[in-house]
Amino acid sequence: MKVALDAMGGDYAPAVNIGGAIDALRYYPKLQHLYLVGDQAVLELECAKQGLDLTDSRVSIVHAPETIGMSEPGAKTVRKKKLSSINVAMDMVKDGRADAFVSAGNTGGAVASATLKLRTLPGVDRAGIASALPNEYGICHILDAGANPEAKPEHLVAYAVMGTAFSRGVLGVKEPKVGLMSNGEEDEKGTAFTKETFKLLKQTPGINFVGNVEGRDLFETELDVVLCDGFVGNIMLKTIEATAKAVSKWLKTEIKGNPLRIAGAMLANGAFKALKEKSSYETYGGSPLLGVNGVVIIAHGSSSSLAVRNAIRVGLETVETRVNPRIEEALAAIAAGAVAGR
Repeated sequence: MKVALDAMGGDYAPAVNIGGAIDALRYYPKLQHLYLVGDQAVLELECAKQGLDLTDSRVSIVHAPETIGMSEPGAKTVRKKKLSSINVAMDMVKDGRADAFVSAGNTGGAVASATLKLRTLPGVDRAGIASALPNEYGICHILDAGANPEAKPEHLVAYAVMGTAFSRGVLGVKEPKVGLMSNGEEDEKGTAFTKETFKLLKQTPGINFVGNVEGRDLFETELDVVLCDGFVGNIMLKTIEATAKAVSKWLKTEIKGNPLRIAGAMLANGAFKALKEKSSYETYGGSPLLGVNGVVIIAHGSSSSLAVRNAIRVGLETVETRVNPRIEEALAAIAAGAVAGR
């Protein structure tokens, strides 16, 4: 499998991207070739600095003279900077030269480029970002986490189908449980938008819809996919990340203030490390953009080398498990059933 990495994307690019590339080449033998897309002179310098051998047949640089900054308006800049690392890497997926695209860069730019160049799958109007969140039962995906802030009920129905296909294919969940984010578990709770979405989901075959869920259910309830529009999803995700960081900081402050607590923390060091690994976005790497005609993985803007490495892993897994063909089959079956029922 071949991956096109936006080597200029992210808050700490290109250093973390090259570091992640080195690890991915070391740990993932199924990675047949990794394309480092970006300014050639800059990337060659960073590769030399970190010891990445460019004579290795599994890695090469693809020159892209422009970069879309993290604070630039994504959709507008994608059209303006046609030779940006995001556009050049996405073109490689479009042309079949790469099997997956990975970027920790401008999310809006990546979503816009994927939508314009790859187009959406049949039966999908809007793509959605599926972001992993650990809970008591494993991993729950928030869908959408920011690609489509003004979603319609039918968009969330498609997300339910796509999230189910992803959970089955990549995570191996036999019957993924799908919940709809609302302000109460009762069927009648929610806005006009969530009520209409609820009604459609109840009528959709092929998904295990468990009804409305609340914020606490993200961590306490056995769920595999939680549906919401991109506006709500992005706010939820950033709030959760900020809360986790704040709690970690508060805990460190309380521990350091007492010698006995310091000693106890040393004894519990293994538990703290395990908790950090489970709750860190670095472990999960990147979020698939489901619904486009190609594999697109969007990583956190502040990704470390470990996060970039794991984002590449998610890309490989998504290609290997044929998530997109699974999504197309599921949507086609629903469309066929709708036609037959008329």
